[in-house]
Amino acid sequence: MRVEIWSDIACPWCYVGKARFEKALAGFEHRDRVEVVHRSFELDPHRAKDDVQPVLTMLTRKYGMSEAQARAGEDNLGAQAAAEGLDYRTRDRDHGNTFDMHRLLHLAGERGRQSELLDALYRANFAEERSVFTEGEERLTELAVAAGLDADEVRGVLADPAAYADEVRADEQEAARLGATGVPFFVLDRKYGVSGAQPAEVFAQALAQAWGERAPLTVLQDGDGDACGPDGCAVPRG
Repeated sequence: MRVEIWSDIACPWCYVGKARFEKALAGFEHRDRVEVVHRSFELDPHRAKDDVQPVLTMLTRKYGMSEAQARAGEDNLGAQAAAEGLDYRTRDRDHGNTFDMHRLLHLAGERGRQSELLDALYRANFAEERSVFTEGEERLTELAVAAGLDADEVRGVLADPAAYADEVRADEQEAARLGATGVPFFVLDRKYGVSGAQPAEVFAQALAQAWGERAPLTVLQDGDGDACGPDGCAVPRG
């Protein structure tokens, strides 16, 4: 079974939702047969690369919150994160464009290190003092290498604006076709969708339901075709 997760590194509920989903997956009987693929979704795709601002400022301007409301929201998110064992800095974080991070996540997916890089980016953005936005490519390279990627390959991707750009846009277009208007958005076997950072119990129920309703394989023809099996291979007939 395949689970696809659309998310953005700038999305705090994606950070929390990943932890909740993984808690559910860890307790799922068939977890070794579940493939998890992370897909790209930018919450702020039109933000210029050099347009970085404090999170509290972004919240007040983009959503019309008062500063007190923005602070209260961040405090609530910090408590939600802590309940999942995640560190979360409720003050002095910044917000910016995440396109390069998504491009690197596609590279990481090809190298089998996607979840590791996503975790590293989440930690850096939500829990660490150093910014993933103001320090630019040097910081992203450092995080990618720590997640197991090759430094020269990472620098090559960051130096080429076209590298994996089509893959990021394709993910975002697919999210729109599936009806996702926000993230995190979880799609199980292209049959069920779960929106938001639901409790682990909800993800556990979704996994069980999707697994139980998988269609059995229909064999179109059986019996006479030559094949190999545990006891050896069929002898060619003259």
